[in-house]
Amino acid sequence: MASNRLAQLTRKTAETDIALTLAIDGRGVAHVDTGIPFLDHMLTLFAKHGLFDLDVKATGDVAVDYHHTVEDVGLVLGDAFKQALGDKLGIRRYGFFLLPMDESLARVVVDLGGRPHLVYNVSAPTMFVRDFNIVLVKEFCRAFSNTLGANLHVELVYGEEPHHVAEAIFKGLARALDAATQIDPRAADLLPSTKGKL
Repeated sequence: MASNRLAQLTRKTAETDIALTLAIDGRGVAHVDTGIPFLDHMLTLFAKHGLFDLDVKATGDVAVDYHHTVEDVGLVLGDAFKQALGDKLGIRRYGFFLLPMDESLARVVVDLGGRPHLVYNVSAPTMFVRDFNIVLVKEFCRAFSNTLGANLHVELVYGEEPHHVAEAIFKGLARALDAATQIDPRAADLLPSTKGKL
C-alpha cells in the first residue's frame, strides 16, 4: 500500500483560519482544535475509525455561529483527501458502511469518482447537542464531497439521540472512506474507471 498519501493545507478567509494535515495510511491519531468541542469530538472519532492521522487547527467566528467553521473544515478536509489520493491509481473507489451507535443506525456510501454530489437523508426528533445543531453535519458533508469530488450518500436508517446520530454518521463516513481509499493489490497500477480519468 502507498505510504506517502499525505496532504498539508491551509485556508484563510475573513471568517476562518484553518491548518490541516492528513495521512490516509495512518494509525488513527488525531490532534483537533476547531474551537467547537463537539466538532473536535466527531473529527477525532472520524480519524480513529478510518485509521487516518489528522491534525486540525482552526479558528473562526464561532461567536457568531458555528456554520462557517464547520463548513470550512469540511472544505479543507475534502481537499486534503483529494490531494493525498493523487492520481487515484489502484484505489477501490467505492466504499460503504452501516454503522450502529446504540439506538441509531447510519448508512454511508461513497464513490471517489470525481463527481461531487450529496444525498443526505437525516432527521432526528431532537437536533441539538448542547448548542451544536446537527444540521451542520449536512453542511460539513456537502463541503467535504464538493472539494473531494465524491458522490456521498448519507442516510439515518433510524435514530433518536442527536449525539448518537452524528457519531454514527462520522464513524460511518470514516469506515466508508477507509474502504474506498484502500489500494486493490490486483489493480495497483490501474485506474478504477472505464473513462480513463477520475
